[in-house]
Amino acid sequence: MPGLISPENVYLCVHFFLRENKMNIEKRRFIGYIAGIVAGISYGTNPLFAKPLMGSGVPVMVMLFFRYGLSACILALWMLLRNESFRAGRREISLLLILGVLFSCSSLFLFSSYAFIPSGLATTLVYLYPVFVALIMVLLRFYPSWQTWLSIIATFGGIVLLSQPAHGAEIRLPGIILAILSALSYAFYLVIVNRSKRIKHVSEHTLTLYALLTGTVLFAAIRLFQGGSMVEGIDTAADWGNLLGLAIVPTMISLLTLAISSRYIGPTKTSVLGVFEPLTAILIGTVLFGEPLTLKMAIGILICVAAVIFMILRPAKK
Repeated sequence: MPGLISPENVYLCVHFFLRENKMNIEKRRFIGYIAGIVAGISYGTNPLFAKPLMGSGVPVMVMLFFRYGLSACILALWMLLRNESFRAGRREISLLLILGVLFSCSSLFLFSSYAFIPSGLATTLVYLYPVFVALIMVLLRFYPSWQTWLSIIATFGGIVLLSQPAHGAEIRLPGIILAILSALSYAFYLVIVNRSKRIKHVSEHTLTLYALLTGTVLFAAIRLFQGGSMVEGIDTAADWGNLLGLAIVPTMISLLTLAISSRYIGPTKTSVLGVFEPLTAILIGTVLFGEPLTLKMAIGILICVAAVIFMILRPAKK
């Protein structure tokens, strides 16, 4: 037995453990980056499904209700087929409901801001959320690296170039406040998903399902308060197809991959990868809806992509 615990064997065991742990960290980091990119791209497909629905006269609250409701039904069915548990403790459920309210309010505030300010300015202000995430993490004594800060600044600059409002556009204070509240809601959602020990063992599927169910109830209540039919403007099979697409791609897939990315690489880097959202939306608008792509926008895209590549290739040293 004494020979088994020789210094050589101890060294080999420690070396093997460290090597395996490093490989596991690298694998999680890779999965986290991929999930963050998928989350941004999938959320950026919103215009692909939302524009035709708005053209058909579907009110925003009806759209959001079906977006969250259909997504919750699909995810719940998927979990049933896989025999996954829906169970969560009382303390966990309370926090999951708060997360659902935060994510739903992010959508609600953003759509509401469009009534007061141009969508381009709203997009710029909402993309303040990586800054808010980084500041919240600093308050929690988790300090982002200089590479991450540089990526945040560069991507925000790129978004400013992408989303500048037209000259002479009307800008009102309530719209600015609503857009900033949207960014804050999203930032707190990301940080809580990553840092809360209370829901650490809750699966991404369960976490996402509760967020979707909370949003469904919230938007249904708002629509009932507003008055009007819950199926207003939904008249054709194409409308239902767009609602289904809206529920699956920019909602369910985006939320799931967002939770995975935030847990694997942290909320700050996940928020920077959210830059793929406006990039995807602009690409869809240019290719499918014939929207113009200016030189300034092209420069903004290049800045954003370069900043993300820099952050991925230059991770902070542990």
